[in-house]
Amino acid sequence: MTGGAKPQLNIALIQAYIEIGEPGANTNHLAAMMEKAVSAEERPDVIVLPEMWNTGYALDRIGELADPNGEETKRRLSDFAKRHGVHIVGGSVAEKIGDRIYNTMYVFGRDGEITARYSKMHLFRLMDEEKFLHAGEEAVTFDLEGLRAGASICYDIRFPELSRTLALAGANVLFVPAEWPHPRLHHWRTLLTARAIENQMYVVACNRVGRSGETEFFGHSMLIDPWGEVIAEGGEEESIVTGTLDCTLPGEVKGRIPVFEDRRPHLYFK
Repeated sequence: MTGGAKPQLNIALIQAYIEIGEPGANTNHLAAMMEKAVSAEERPDVIVLPEMWNTGYALDRIGELADPNGEETKRRLSDFAKRHGVHIVGGSVAEKIGDRIYNTMYVFGRDGEITARYSKMHLFRLMDEEKFLHAGEEAVTFDLEGLRAGASICYDIRFPELSRTLALAGANVLFVPAEWPHPRLHHWRTLLTARAIENQMYVVACNRVGRSGETEFFGHSMLIDPWGEVIAEGGEEESIVTGTLDCTLPGEVKGRIPVFEDRRPHLYFK
């Protein structure tokens, strides 16, 4: 945390139902939930959205449904961030660039300006992502009120190399929008908690709810602190999950258990 950082950040996770293949309806629904979040007595500093909230996993039609260059997504989220003076970690959307489709997160500052763009690096074969989407090629960190943050999307959390790379780049909080389904709730909780503990960082994970075809998504959006303690956790219904991050805590945890000072990377890859 830098000298001018805010000591605490209020987080609102938009744990929403997503209608497969209906970008217009989903955009309006998420906008209404975001308006509800900013009207709360304790206003959020950061709003977080789930993965692929514009289209859901309508991969067989994703070429026609994806947002060209992300323009509609960027316009709407930028306007909302600026009007309400909040940061938005924009989950992810199906974004079309040329003839390629990406699963992409946009992040906006309080002034409505884009502060980061990250495309999902690891594509999930069990949902045929690799057949329809192109993988991102770059790990991304961004500034959040003086707190360094890292971007990750859903399946990415099964790859500890990515979260460790982000931590080594200075990230003290990892954002994870997701569409994580039953029956893997135990994996979800375990992996998120492990990423928090091993990297001494906050993990902020926003999952969707509801059924899509034969797949049931369980929610359980979570805020986990650098000790691995759960600050907040949603249920399996649509809701706004809220919690507060203490921006000084990652530094305190690193001071107590000097994991990063004790690393021996020259011995890890022989």
